[in-house]
Amino acid sequence: MSVSYRTQQVGDVAVFYREAGARDAPVLLLLHGFPSSSHMFRELIPLLADRYRVIAPDLPGFGQTHAPERGAFEYTFDNLADVIGGFAQALHLERYALYVFDYGAPVGFRLAMAHPERVTALISQNGNAYLDGFSDEWGPWQAYWRDPSPENREACREALSAETIEHWQYRTGTDPNLLAPDGYLLDIALMSRPGAQEIQLDLILDYRSNLDLYPEFQAYFREHRPPLLAVWGRHDPAFIPAGAEAYKRDLPDAQVHLLDTGHFALETHASEIAQFMRNFLGMHL
Repeated sequence: MSVSYRTQQVGDVAVFYREAGARDAPVLLLLHGFPSSSHMFRELIPLLADRYRVIAPDLPGFGQTHAPERGAFEYTFDNLADVIGGFAQALHLERYALYVFDYGAPVGFRLAMAHPERVTALISQNGNAYLDGFSDEWGPWQAYWRDPSPENREACREALSAETIEHWQYRTGTDPNLLAPDGYLLDIALMSRPGAQEIQLDLILDYRSNLDLYPEFQAYFREHRPPLLAVWGRHDPAFIPAGAEAYKRDLPDAQVHLLDTGHFALETHASEIAQFMRNFLGMHL
């Protein structure tokens, strides 16, 4: 089934998105993470579009979405969620399952808390909602959260380098024979655009707001009991498997599957993840 590429205006933001599937099919809203874009779903979307209407937007500051410059638009997770909430409203998405990855998790969980009646299910792929999920490699970011000095901001710039994107984020824990260069080369190219790094450093600082919301995310899980599938790359250097298992504390019926790959699990295991999703969603939608 063919994929369409469109843009939806939400206030001052032109949200680029990929879409496939019948318009009357159950909706899957896919939210990407850092430093990627909806491009990360390029293999997953065709594997699900025969049964679902699959929609994957680029967040403001990422991919092909056009948003105002810093100063005219504040790059915070609250504002990313507001834009994606407006995007869902503009497309008249009244009910949807959320697939959340990395940065997409705190964006998606904000949407779910704001409109729990719209969320049919949650799929978390290396998308964190528990302190258990953090590895011990967050030192520079945590220092920046505690003290947002120019020096600590500069220390976080290493996370945006081509070397870190390719080797730490994409290659760690991944079979190199299965890893295509498409994903990390695109991310590196987009990160080199004028102003892109400053936007990302703003979001790195605001990431601390997500940790403050973890108790509220967890209360939402307990109160509304959304069906949840956690499918993670077990060798993720940032979000460790304990973060996937932690969902069972608040959602005892959650399904958890750990794959023999890294952070960007879709780069090597799209077909396996699609099958887990089809089985899971077939039970709950």
